[in-house]
Amino acid sequence: MKLPQDPMILLSYINTQLRDFYQSLDELCKSLNINKEQIVQKLSSAGYKYNAGLNKFI
Repeated sequence: MKLPQDPMILLSYINTQLRDFYQSLDELCKSLNINKEQIVQKLSSAGYKYNAGLNKFI
């Protein structure tokens, strides 16, 4: 799956997927066959961190 390259669009896409369809980031990555570390790294470089309790990047 090709993910958005822009960090803000990626943030919006991932958080929407987490809110609407997945219980965790691990579940989302497994289902969509995407690399979790790449998402975490890209969003971290934009100042966002995954919060498992809220199940979203903040």
